Amino acid sequence: MNHTHAARIAAGFAMFGVLLGAFGAHSLKDTLSASPNGMETWRTAVFYHLLHAVVMYVLSITKGNLRAWFLFAGGILLFSGSLYLLASLQWKWLGPVTPFGGVLLVAGWATLYLKAPKDIV
Repeated sequence: MNHTHAARIAAGFAMFGVLLGAFGAHSLKDTLSASPNGMETWRTAVFYHLLHAVVMYVLSITKGNLRAWFLFAGGILLFSGSLYLLASLQWKWLGPVTPFGGVLLVAGWATLYLKAPKDIV
């Protein structure tokens, strides 16, 4: 994958993060409010989703570390994705999936830590 494709995909991740945030706040408000911690879980999913989508975009436009980019993408899908489904559909069996997504997000940051550029101008 080249950096242009990575930037477009990252922008798509960010766009869907905004849409899912609005969808949860408006269309799913009653559903999320009915479940314990539903709205809080949704907000957590959106926060981590958007934060890491922005980092993915920055990595792609600066021609940064694509390994970290892929780790963040997988982390968003597993971490935020499982939280979205857990909050909205109450699929409790997805609870154990969430930490795997968190591990991917941490691995992305670890990759950036270990492969940090020597000179940043």
